[in-house]
Amino acid sequence: MREQIRSAILMFVILSLLTGIFYPAFITGAVYIFFPHQATGSMLYRNNKLLGSVLIGQEFTDPKYFWGRISETSPVAYNSSSSSGSNLGPSNPALIEKVKARIRALKEFDPDNTNPVPIDLVTSSASGLDPHISIAGAYYQIPRVARMRSLTEDTIKAIVNRHTNGRIFGLIGEPVVNVLELNLELDSIKIK
Repeated sequence: MREQIRSAILMFVILSLLTGIFYPAFITGAVYIFFPHQATGSMLYRNNKLLGSVLIGQEFTDPKYFWGRISETSPVAYNSSSSSGSNLGPSNPALIEKVKARIRALKEFDPDNTNPVPIDLVTSSASGLDPHISIAGAYYQIPRVARMRSLTEDTIKAIVNRHTNGRIFGLIGEPVVNVLELNLELDSIKIK
């Protein structure tokens, strides 16, 4: 009996050290060696100033910027500590009213745009933190952004295309555009 207790305690200590210390330390070290940018949260810096992470959306409301998906987090938009969707079903009148209000807001800043509004510009993602929009969502906003920045639509479209991420392994998901990276490049353009 005493030998079984000793073996059990020894096995507990060995497995605790292995799975609680050595394995996590090994994986963390490997990630920092092979994926240093991702290991620190995929943060973006400019002039040693932290601008954000490519993994978490940010709220852009100025019409000269591309706007991301709606964030349902509260009390602050894109608050990762309260990440969740709206939990409103597709037939819920509250969701329908929110979508209509968002469409009105988009049309207010771009009244001449007669294209259908892409669904991702008027609905939130499951987490409420999505940093990407669809290509359709980006293309829809090109006329407004070009007008506000005094650039041609072709120039803006080329920037959107540069920041388009394709399907994972060419198969999974849809091509998307990272809104933060896109807006940062727009800010770096010097208007002549």
